Amino acid sequence: MITREPLGVVGAVVPWNYPMMITSWKLGPAIAMGNSIVVKPAENSSSSALKMAELAVAAGLPKGVFNVVPGLGAEAGQALARHMDVAKIAFTGSGPTGRKMMQYAAESNMKQVSLELGGKSPQVVLNDCVDLEAAASAIGWAIYYNAGQTCNAGSRIIVEKGVKEELFAYLHKFLESFVVGNQFDPATQMSGLVSQIQRDRVNSYLDLIGQDGEKVIFGGQKTSGSDLLIKPTLIDNVKPGSRLAQEEIFGPVLVAIDAKDEEEALRLANGTEYGLAASVWTNNIARAHKFARKLRAGTVWINTFDMLDVITPFGGFGASGSGRDKSLHAIDAYSALKTTWVDLN
Repeated sequence: MITREPLGVVGAVVPWNYPMMITSWKLGPAIAMGNSIVVKPAENSSSSALKMAELAVAAGLPKGVFNVVPGLGAEAGQALARHMDVAKIAFTGSGPTGRKMMQYAAESNMKQVSLELGGKSPQVVLNDCVDLEAAASAIGWAIYYNAGQTCNAGSRIIVEKGVKEELFAYLHKFLESFVVGNQFDPATQMSGLVSQIQRDRVNSYLDLIGQDGEKVIFGGQKTSGSDLLIKPTLIDNVKPGSRLAQEEIFGPVLVAIDAKDEEEALRLANGTEYGLAASVWTNNIARAHKFARKLRAGTVWINTFDMLDVITPFGGFGASGSGRDKSLHAIDAYSALKTTWVDLN
């Protein structure tokens, strides 16, 4: 007989960019499989997790099933990952911290680890894409939504020869009408970054523009002091091996890379250590599916971007992590398989 059993106590370390949603992705399957969970929220978004736990108890969830331990990652997060009574760590965050989670698990009780880390998601526009205006709008939203502070943000655009001029015209039109401002204004489509630390990180990447022939098409201005609002930025002539093309910026910065043909576009799309998400734009659905099969990405969108559903798994390849959030695949990951043999003689 093959059965699934709860792991026991699950530790979840979640980031600040989508605190309630990502907490839910880990909380739901953990409890559904009979585990208790200890959530370590990001230190600058702890209130949402505390309120969720309060509401869960008010709704009838037994005390001790959903627990929240605020604190700094180096203290509370490390303590949770090293704890001998924690059977699994479910982590969403940066690559360097994800590696530490694996280290802490190995140095303690060899607990299970699932990681949803960063991305440098490519948006590939092939030369037979007909509706370039729709593509430009989706490409813009894919990177500038939440000021680019999204792990699967479409931060690279790879354009096959023949469509770049028209696509860029539509991108410029999109950016001219994109409303940037105060987050409390209902008309605002993009507001500032989460902190001065994050703003300074994005500024450090803007400092790289022009060092290797890069050209600013839109935005590109740094900010300082209390100003956390960096305008949507589009950079052209970016070299595939540059830091701008290889590293996760986590800000409203889109880099453009030219491809002479479909083969080079695929090579460029797969040309980073990440593999979280990707999109491909083409009028040929057969071509799209063939291209999608060759992409090293946990999620691929065809002629769209950022379609998500609770029934579909979310996670990546390579440095984007291991394991999946959401779907029945995630539920399985919060349980242990047991085989029981019975002698019926």
